[in-house]
Amino acid sequence: MENYKQEFIQFMVDSDVLRFGEFTLKSGRKSPFFMNAGLYVTGSQLKKLGEYYAKAIHDNYGDDFDVLFGPAYKGIPLSVATAIAYSELYGKEIRYCSNRKEAKDHGDAGILLGSPIKDGDRVVIIEDVTTSGKSIEETFPIIKAQGDVTIKGLMVSLNRMEKGLDGNKSALDEIKDKYGFSANAIVSMADVVECLYNKEVNGKVIINDEIKTAIDAYYEQYGVK
Repeated sequence: MENYKQEFIQFMVDSDVLRFGEFTLKSGRKSPFFMNAGLYVTGSQLKKLGEYYAKAIHDNYGDDFDVLFGPAYKGIPLSVATAIAYSELYGKEIRYCSNRKEAKDHGDAGILLGSPIKDGDRVVIIEDVTTSGKSIEETFPIIKAQGDVTIKGLMVSLNRMEKGLDGNKSALDEIKDKYGFSANAIVSMADVVECLYNKEVNGKVIINDEIKTAIDAYYEQYGVK
C-alpha cells in the first residue's frame, strides 16, 4: 500500500471522519463503520484532504484532464481544495466546476458555478463517498449537457466495497458499467482494515477483534463477491 494511502487512513481517524460502531445508512443498512466528510472543517484538514485527492487522481488519471467537477454540496469544497493541491503538487492548472441545486437567473446565471465546461473538456468528477451511485445519476446529465465533453472518471475518498442498490456489483463497478467511465477511490475498506486491525493509532486500537467480526459479518451480507 502506498504511503499516502496509509497516511490518509490515519488522517480520517484523526479527523474523526471515519468511525466504527453501529450506524444506519440512508439505504437502511446497519453498518459497523461510517464516513462523514462533512467533518473536515479546518484549513489544515482541507489542505491535506486536497493533497490526498490530488495524489490519487494523479495516480489514476495522470494529467490527462482539464476540469474537476464537484457535485453540490459536499463536492464544492472538495473540488476547490483538490484544484489548489493539484497546482501545488504537479504544477498544472486544473479548473474547478460545481453545480447549483437551483439555477440562478441573474448575475452569474445558470446551473454551474466556477469554470464553465466547454467542448473538448476532459472532466474528473470528485465526491466524498458513493454507496448507491444516485448522485451520479444527477451529475452525469448536467456535465454532458454542456457540450462535447469527455468524463475521464470519478474519484471518491473511500470505496465501501459493498453491493450497490441494483445488484451484486459494487456501486463503483455499477457506475463503470452504466456510464462507461472509470470509478476509483483513494482507499478501500480492505485497505482500512489492513492498516488498522489490531494496530494502535494514538495509543488506541481502532479496529479490535469485536469490530473486525462486525465488519466481516457486514460484508458477508452486503459485500461484493
